[in-house]
Amino acid sequence: FLSLFHLLVWTWLLESCRFFLFFSFLNPLISPPSPLTLPLSLSLSPQQQILSSSALSIMSKHDSGSTSTGAMEQPAIDQKPRRNSKASGSGNPDAADQLLENLGYKAELSRNRSTFQVAFMSFVLASIPYGLATTLAYPLIGGGPVNVIWGWLAVSLIIVCVAASLGEITSVYPTAGGVYYQAFMLSPPRWRRIASWICGWLYIVGNITITLAVNFGTALFIVSCVNVFESSPGVGVMSGEAYQVFLVFLGLTFLCNAISALGNKYLPWIDTAAVFWTFAGVIAIVVCVLAMAKEGRRDAAYVFGHFEANSGWPKGWSFCVGLLHAAYATSSTGMIISMCEEVQNPSVQVPKAMVATIFINTFAGLLFIIPLMFVLPDLQQVILSAQPVPFIIKSAVGSSGGAFGLLFPLIILAIICGIGCTTATSRCTWAFARDGAIPGAKWWSKVNTSLDVPLNAMMLSMVVQIILGVIYFGSSAAFNAFSGVGVICLTASYATPIAISLATGRKQVKTGKFYLGKFGAVANVIAIAWSLLAMPLFCMPSMIPVTPETVNYAPVVFVFACLVSGIWYWAWGHKNYAGPPTNED
Repeated sequence: FLSLFHLLVWTWLLESCRFFLFFSFLNPLISPPSPLTLPLSLSLSPQQQILSSSALSIMSKHDSGSTSTGAMEQPAIDQKPRRNSKASGSGNPDAADQLLENLGYKAELSRNRSTFQVAFMSFVLASIPYGLATTLAYPLIGGGPVNVIWGWLAVSLIIVCVAASLGEITSVYPTAGGVYYQAFMLSPPRWRRIASWICGWLYIVGNITITLAVNFGTALFIVSCVNVFESSPGVGVMSGEAYQVFLVFLGLTFLCNAISALGNKYLPWIDTAAVFWTFAGVIAIVVCVLAMAKEGRRDAAYVFGHFEANSGWPKGWSFCVGLLHAAYATSSTGMIISMCEEVQNPSVQVPKAMVATIFINTFAGLLFIIPLMFVLPDLQQVILSAQPVPFIIKSAVGSSGGAFGLLFPLIILAIICGIGCTTATSRCTWAFARDGAIPGAKWWSKVNTSLDVPLNAMMLSMVVQIILGVIYFGSSAAFNAFSGVGVICLTASYATPIAISLATGRKQVKTGKFYLGKFGAVANVIAIAWSLLAMPLFCMPSMIPVTPETVNYAPVVFVFACLVSGIWYWAWGHKNYAGPPTNED
């Protein structure tokens, strides 16, 4: 077993080196050609031509920090030479930066991601199979193997519609502000400030809590992986006390922020390596658990057809509650939008990356979970374990060392996922501060020019995550709350611009480069319907009767966040928040 595992790892290393050499040569060739040789009227959509007519006045307003009557002073953007993007190879603004200026912003971050690299980051944000491993208990409780496999497949197909819907809008409005900026631009003038305020805070809270859930889930997962080694039968070597889990979480949070801040230029290559690491790890797990299967193998009828609800809910609702597993793994779909200002051709690359990644994730997820269901031990024992995946793998290979060897790639992938989520969260926080929606906006909207990252915004989100992480000392169900509220907030924030676009006749998306016609309208309806189901669904406890260990605090955190946002808007925002810049300013 160890020889096989080592062979797979060395094969992955050699293939990665060969890929890096090939990709380094190929990257300039696959970078989209700059359309600067065309007249601006030919390189921009009709809507963007209208925006370009007022770009100078918009930029003048932002650079001077002036605002409209009764509006808060927007943080001024320093007039400094624009950094060269990797794509352009010169100091002249490329088409993406020109479009960003047409939308009212000056380029402050380097565009260092190609089509493949933004797709790889989108893949890392979902981080299959790690995203499925940490929440596997939900579908096992909700309905067993049927819930695990068919729930994952069903949610993945729905999320394709969400990604396609967001992709259409992003192709018209590719900024780091993401969905809140889109909600503002799509809304009627009377409602755009409140729409972007609500959507923005949902997006920020969702990003922060889902990043917190990733790092906290990794801490819990590491403890469970270490505990495949036992000091005595059934007793792991690590007690898993609250302070131990919190310290691991703290270390992971610092590590992810340090790498994201100090190694920004290397992040695209880390994301690239993560793709190979993922499939190498999954293949190792598939081969080893199916080949060894110390406790036997289930038949196909059990794997694909056995339904066993252990949640206490009625069967149909129990299946739905178990979908949190898949919803959590795919909740990062729209987070990649906040990287638009670091992508060479965001109006095309980001929408394609969002949609394509869902299909890759679906395949990787099935490749991971189906073999685990074939070697699934007694379901009740799995449910009682702290983390199902370490328990299943150890049961299959019959060795603590072998199990840890197979789990190690998932730990590395979890850390890379945390780095990606940290990066995306810092960008959306920075963008929201840039538009004056966060107290102390001028400070949080600054970009560290030497590191080429919004360092202040990154530190703000890190501090908030650490403060929220302290909740774990009061309740062991904190991770459920973090993951639940992250899914709820992100789902609601994604639905907001989609619903507004559909309600206004989808007029704006028709000018984009990713317009999907009638399929786009159908995708919008499915995405909104999913949101209306998911938000109340994930406020429910995973099991009844409810105990302190199974209570779902997600609705409490969600309502608290909404109250704080609403009170802050009533007390300050309605007088001072002007929203993103528009061609009407």
